[in-house]
Amino acid sequence: MKTSIEVEYWVVDSDGTLTEPGPLADVSDRTEREFVEPLFELKTPPCESVSKLRTALVEELEAVLSRAAELDKRLVPLGTPINGDGIDRRPGERGRIQKAVIGDDFDHAKYCAGTHIHVEKRNVTDQLNALIALDPALALVNSSPYYGGERIANGARAHCYRKQSYESYPKHGQLWRYVENVGEWHRRLEHRYEEFRDAALEAGVDADAVEEHFSPDDVVWTPVRLRDSMPTVEWRSPDAALPSQILRLAGELETVMERLHHTNVRIDGAGAGDGDRDGGRRANEGALTGIEDEPTARPGHVTDEEIALPAFETVRDLAESAIHDGLESAAVAGYLERMGFTVGDYHPIAMQIDGRQYVTKADARELRLEYASRLEADVAELSEDG
Repeated sequence: MKTSIEVEYWVVDSDGTLTEPGPLADVSDRTEREFVEPLFELKTPPCESVSKLRTALVEELEAVLSRAAELDKRLVPLGTPINGDGIDRRPGERGRIQKAVIGDDFDHAKYCAGTHIHVEKRNVTDQLNALIALDPALALVNSSPYYGGERIANGARAHCYRKQSYESYPKHGQLWRYVENVGEWHRRLEHRYEEFRDAALEAGVDADAVEEHFSPDDVVWTPVRLRDSMPTVEWRSPDAALPSQILRLAGELETVMERLHHTNVRIDGAGAGDGDRDGGRRANEGALTGIEDEPTARPGHVTDEEIALPAFETVRDLAESAIHDGLESAAVAGYLERMGFTVGDYHPIAMQIDGRQYVTKADARELRLEYASRLEADVAELSEDG
């Protein structure tokens, strides 16, 4: 199964001040600027193995870091810039329309840097539902508890996106319920597109502009997305993090996603679909073939015999804990172990830099420089290990 990664990193100068990527965005056809000035994105091609994914990511990063050194710029693997001056959005019609619809809440997204993991489409219904159930795994790579200098959550970026940026449009930016089939997912996308289009027209945006810059495939910013244009199933919840952390997460996620095709997948209790319908046993072809009356006391597990997904309400609560408390939540850590992640191998940056209620701008610049150095060392170590 092919897997690929997109990761966003902040760009800073030698003082730790946020700056534009400049020529870094032109290092290859897989590097580009993001929608805000100091953010830079790097992509890998789809890779048939985790080892090839590792090689692709390291090679791209080595080329970027070499060019960055020439320009006196550095990359920072943090979910937010911790604290600093205001960040400007790059000019663009798509961003203008988003701001017109969402309003000032949309500005929170300007301070977020994340990782997107794409997996090749196979049994899409099971893939979508499994990624929804695995959303609490974002805790494994939380990389900033701070936003605007304030300590707001173990995963400040996810908090900003879900609780602030899309507070008025929760179905556009928060975790969706399980689906019974792919058609149901597409219907949801059509509804969200219609909702966005109507809000844009009400805000005075020209209908042709909405149609030109948005479609059902790209109108939502939900943690799990079905990307018909790529074509992949995409998990967007994790923060930007050190490359070794991202690769470990992608590898363990890929293992679970691969297992979907060789075992039965079932959903415990309520939570499938748009409403409050009960979930049930789901075979590989995606058909519901039974009902589970009660969720297990210790919900969810991945074994050779089956993959059991908790009721959606349980997943939602665990995701909330993953954002608020990270791996300090025993419920989250235990759940992730049962779902196939080796939790003890992860050392999230957020847990290493947490402990203050407020971080000054000067201290934020120092933290950005510290983790720029850690990223460079991390890439060097990955390269040496081959």
